[in-house]
Amino acid sequence: MAVLRRRGRPHSLLSHEFIIHNRADIAAALVLTVLGGLMFEVTAKTAFMFISPQHNVTSTTPDGDVVYYVYGTSDCATISFYIFITIILHAVVQEYTLDKVNKRLHLSKVKHSKVNESGQLLLFHLGTSAWGIYLAVTEGYLGAPSSLWEDYPHTHLTFQMKFFYLCQLSYWLHMIPELYFQRVRKEEVPRQLLYIGLYLVHIAGAYLLNLTRAGLVMAVLQSVAELVFHMARLQYFTNPDRQALFGVWAVVFVLCRLATLTLAVLVMGFGLSRVQRQSLDMEHGVFNTLPIRLSVLLSVCAPQVWMMWRFINFQLRRWRKSRLEQAARRKVAVPARPPGGRRRDTGPSGHHENGLIKSEDGSSPRTRKIRSPPPVNTCP
Repeated sequence: MAVLRRRGRPHSLLSHEFIIHNRADIAAALVLTVLGGLMFEVTAKTAFMFISPQHNVTSTTPDGDVVYYVYGTSDCATISFYIFITIILHAVVQEYTLDKVNKRLHLSKVKHSKVNESGQLLLFHLGTSAWGIYLAVTEGYLGAPSSLWEDYPHTHLTFQMKFFYLCQLSYWLHMIPELYFQRVRKEEVPRQLLYIGLYLVHIAGAYLLNLTRAGLVMAVLQSVAELVFHMARLQYFTNPDRQALFGVWAVVFVLCRLATLTLAVLVMGFGLSRVQRQSLDMEHGVFNTLPIRLSVLLSVCAPQVWMMWRFINFQLRRWRKSRLEQAARRKVAVPARPPGGRRRDTGPSGHHENGLIKSEDGSSPRTRKIRSPPPVNTCP
């Protein structure tokens, strides 16, 4: 006969605890409601607006008709639908993967939150890197860098390109309520909001200013660096002695920052300044004026320089701390000798017998071992 578990007190409907514990179920109910609308002819058109990207344009080519997409107001409905999808996926990964890992590791509350953050972002940046590299290769952006600014404005997007940007915006918008769902500490909220805001500004800016090609490549570079960082941090939490991936992350981080700066200067400083349409035409999606180019260039370069400055300061602090630890270990390992070069007999009182020191009761004292200080936590 099975033993019944005693359940805790149920939370009142629409209370904070009820929403936090049942957020995935609430989001799933809303998603199923939209999907159920496809079954009826009256609501099918409205439901389809939430599920699939809208504002499609048919273009005639020698190979036949090709469907492209532009951005519009209906994208807000699609983004809101995929925000609920992302909340469900976030809760599934948290419950079935990260919570089990945290139970095995027995970490503190601070490390527990960092493992949750790195676990979620690791999967997201892995998917972003793979998807972005696939799009860059299939669209030919890597083989022909000049295609990043040629034929500007890039108003007509393929289905996968538009869906990529909609998913990016949905993920980072869903991270705002997740700060409430995950009960992030008040000290961490400003840092998290700044982190989320930078992603939203750059992704939405590339999408609305029709700089989707350059934005795609920059997003891949950022995701590759973040992917290696979160892999290194998760490896450190599982085994603090294994920190080799942090060295790999340092190299990848610097290379990605330099590549992003070079790409921004190349596209905004040289590429767009030579295209034919040098004007501001919002009706046709042209935002190619000198003030706009300088603003975009500043918005891209300023965060890169700021991150490099913080990275250099962190590496210098880590190097100084390592030098101090090594000096302290050498002082402990080599005892100081008295002046004159002769060693003082500071051993226990007693007499020598057969080359051994014997105490008054005839027993020989044990040699004392010198313990070195624990290694410094170098995790960023």
